[in-house]
Amino acid sequence: MKTIRLILGDQLNKNHSWFLQKEDNVLYCLFEMRQETDYVVHHIQKVTGFFAAMRNFAEELIEEGHAVKYVKILDLKNTHSLIKNLSQEIEEFKAEKFEYLLPDEYRLNAQLIEFCKTLTIQNSVVDTEHFYTQRDELAVFFKGKKQFLMENFYRNMRKKHQLLMINDQPEGGKWNYDKSNRKKWKEDTLIPPFKSFDNNVEDIHTEIQKAGIKTIGKINPKYFEYPINRSQALSQLAYFCEHLLIHFGDFQDAMHTNQIYLYHARISFAMNIKLISPKEVIETTIQTYRQQKEEIEISQVEGFVRQILGWREYMRGMYWALMPNYKTLNTLNNTNKLPDFFWTGETKMNCLKNAINNSLDNSYAHHIQRLMITGNYALLTQTHPDEVDAWYLGIYADAVEWVQLPNTRGMSQFADGGKIATKPYVSSGSYIHKMGNYCDSCSYNKKEKTTKDACPFNSLYWNFLDDKKEELSGNFRMGMMYNLLRKIPAEKLFEIKEKAAHIIANPNEY
Repeated sequence: MKTIRLILGDQLNKNHSWFLQKEDNVLYCLFEMRQETDYVVHHIQKVTGFFAAMRNFAEELIEEGHAVKYVKILDLKNTHSLIKNLSQEIEEFKAEKFEYLLPDEYRLNAQLIEFCKTLTIQNSVVDTEHFYTQRDELAVFFKGKKQFLMENFYRNMRKKHQLLMINDQPEGGKWNYDKSNRKKWKEDTLIPPFKSFDNNVEDIHTEIQKAGIKTIGKINPKYFEYPINRSQALSQLAYFCEHLLIHFGDFQDAMHTNQIYLYHARISFAMNIKLISPKEVIETTIQTYRQQKEEIEISQVEGFVRQILGWREYMRGMYWALMPNYKTLNTLNNTNKLPDFFWTGETKMNCLKNAINNSLDNSYAHHIQRLMITGNYALLTQTHPDEVDAWYLGIYADAVEWVQLPNTRGMSQFADGGKIATKPYVSSGSYIHKMGNYCDSCSYNKKEKTTKDACPFNSLYWNFLDDKKEELSGNFRMGMMYNLLRKIPAEKLFEIKEKAAHIIANPNEY
C-alpha cells in the first residue's frame, strides 16, 4: 500500500520504529513552510536551526535507503500550507494511506485531525516515541485532585522509572535538592569553554533572507553552534557529563555578566526537536554520576534530572490537560504592552540588558534568567500574557509551544491563577542581587525604592503586590509579603506607586 508519512520539524527521532526497515512504498515528507515561520516573529537562529536539522535528518534518511520528499522554503511548488502541501504530495504519489506522528502542538494536532476527516484514503497516527509519559498521563495522575503539584508528579515519575531510587526511597535520602541549587557563582570554579559545532548554515540563511521571513536576533551563519544532528546532540550530552555536570546543580540558578551558559547543558534545542530523547539524557547523566561518585554529588545530578523528568514532562502533561482554553487565561487581568527594549536590549537596567542581549545574540537564556529577570519584569509591569508568550515563543531556539506556553503563562506570568505555580514568581532587586552580579555594575541602586537612581524592580514589586492584593492576599505563600506591605506607611506607599506608575508608563526611559 503506497503510504505517505509526515515528519514535522520537531519530530526528528532517528530511533523511531518507523525507520527500523526500509519500505519501497513509503514516502516520508518534510516541509519548510511560511505557515510555521510566520505565526510569531522567530529568532533567526531558531528558524535556521530548525531548517538545518530537518535537512540533515532528511539526508540521513535518504542515505539509509528511505524515500524522502523534502520541500525547501524557496521551492516553487511549496504552498507554505501544511494541508495544501500534503494534499499535493498525496495526489502526486497516488498514496493510498496517510500516516503522521502525534504533534506536540495543539494547533497542528487540530489541523491534522480536521485534514484526516477530509481524506478518502486510509489514515492513522502513531506516537513520537520520545517522552517518558503519554499525553494524558498527567491528567489521569491528578484526576480528582485540587492541585497539580509538580513535586508529587516528579516523585511518582522517579518511582515509576526507578531513577535515583533505592527500592521505594530516594537515593541520598531526599527527593529534592533544590535548596542546594541556589548558589551564586563567584568566579571561584573553572567553567570549561562551551561546546561549539561551528556548522556552516550560510546557504540556509541566504534562503531565509530571500524568502523575506521576518526574524529577530543575530546569527553567524558560518559558525552555527547548536547541534543539528543526532551525532552532535550525543556529543553535546557527553561534553556536559564530562565537564559541566560536576557543578551543574550548585549554579543552575546563578547569573553572571561574564558567562552566558555557566554549567548548563545547552541540550534543550536538540531534545525539543527529538534528535535525542529525555531517557537517553537522564540515563547517561546518572551513569556518569555512578562512575564518578567521589567527584559528583547527588545534588548536581538530581537538579538536572528534575528539570527533565519533572518539569519537562510535567509541562507537557499540563499543556495537554488544559488546552485549548489555557492559551487564553489572564486571571490577573494584565493589559500592558511589552517594552520596545525587549526587542533591542537597549535599557539601563543591567540585569535586563544582559538577559535580553544574551537572548538576541544566542537565542538562549537559562531558566532563572527567563523566570526571574525578563518574566519577573513583564509580570511586575503587568504585561498582557499574549505579549509575553509571543516574545518567549519567538526568541528562544528551544521554544515550542507545549513547553513554552505553560512555562510562560503559568510559571512565569501566573496568568492561570495558580494551576502550575503556587505563587507568582516576582521579586525586588534583592533576589536578583542574591543570584548574580548584575547589580554590581548597574546604574541603579538595588536598595532604593523611590529615588531617581532606585532599582525599578523595587517600586514595581510593592506596587504589584498592592495592585493585585484582591487576587493574591489569600495565597498562603504570599502571607509574609502582604504583612510587610501592610506595614508600609500610606505616604511611603503612595510614593512607591507613583514611581512604579511612571516606570510602567515610560518603560523605555529606564
